[in-house]
Amino acid sequence: MEGGRVNLESVHAVIPAGGAGTRLWPLSRQSRPKFLLDLTGAGRTLLQQTYDRLAEIVPPDQIHVVTGPAHAPLVQEQLPDLGGLFVEPSPRDSMPAIGLAAAVLARRQPGAIIGSFAADQVITDTAGFARSFRQAVAVAEAGMIATIGIEPRSPSTAFGYIESGDLLDVADAPSARAVSRFVEKPDAATAAEYVRSGSFSWNAGMFVGRTDMLLGHLARLQPHLHAGLERIALAWDTPDRQRELEDTWPTLTPIAIDHAIAEPVSLEGGIAVVPGAFDWDDLGDFAALHALGNAGSSDTVWVDGSGYAHAEDGTTIAVVGIHDAIVVRTDDALLVTTMEHAQQVKEVPAALKRDGRTDLV
Repeated sequence: MEGGRVNLESVHAVIPAGGAGTRLWPLSRQSRPKFLLDLTGAGRTLLQQTYDRLAEIVPPDQIHVVTGPAHAPLVQEQLPDLGGLFVEPSPRDSMPAIGLAAAVLARRQPGAIIGSFAADQVITDTAGFARSFRQAVAVAEAGMIATIGIEPRSPSTAFGYIESGDLLDVADAPSARAVSRFVEKPDAATAAEYVRSGSFSWNAGMFVGRTDMLLGHLARLQPHLHAGLERIALAWDTPDRQRELEDTWPTLTPIAIDHAIAEPVSLEGGIAVVPGAFDWDDLGDFAALHALGNAGSSDTVWVDGSGYAHAEDGTTIAVVGIHDAIVVRTDDALLVTTMEHAQQVKEVPAALKRDGRTDLV
């Protein structure tokens, strides 16, 4: 098995669980974001499915979630055997969230390896995921930051891309390559060019690295953020935790891990990509949910129509003469749009906020 000899005793998995999933409104709300919902009909929420997948690789007491205070009780309820819960006072993007876990774990277990995996992705080939995970850990043991890139199924404009460079000589990671660069979400023509080249993968936001390497890069590239996280970590296992969080957290730079570390370090040759040879879906909108084969409520009536239709209260929905439709009904809201406009659904909660309808977001 590729990466089969990798030692996982020092590996911790971190699940950043934040955001409101605004492209899946009105199902996903600030009070019940998409990662706390069972959107695939699996009988487990997206967060629970992520935990289950990781628990097949690392012990449950080495799996941690970073979330906000409003969602912490539900996270604990859904994951009673969770190893650790890091509650961030307010959203500051992915780097402070992941950096908080890294800084605390580095003090508890020097030399620990941390892997960050989003709470809202769907992967059914857990064996394939485990193989890529182990290769990423081997890369981390060699002193680089690893990311797992997903082979593109189409020239999608919904994801960022990773350009692969030379094959690396890393024991137990035979497929690892140097990252040439990360690129933001492209236009359709550029995405098609990337896919044709064969050297680009989708950026799934999966990162694995030694905590000392991750924090070392952060100290060099984002010294203010690093200093704040170190202060919080120093107080984390003491009675001063809450005071330090309240004083320091609001001063931390809000920045994504891609911008803080991945992009600049890749230009220095310090990032490697391991191919994700497994199925992968990012449930970013209703079009993505429909692409999984989910058509919504089973009692929807389709007459010369197609798409996704779902009513939480059991109301029968009839769609006539409309293809690629999206119809979603909850007890207080109704969404009607098309697959083509699925990404624009995020503008609805924004408009409701402007109008003072915070009860609906």
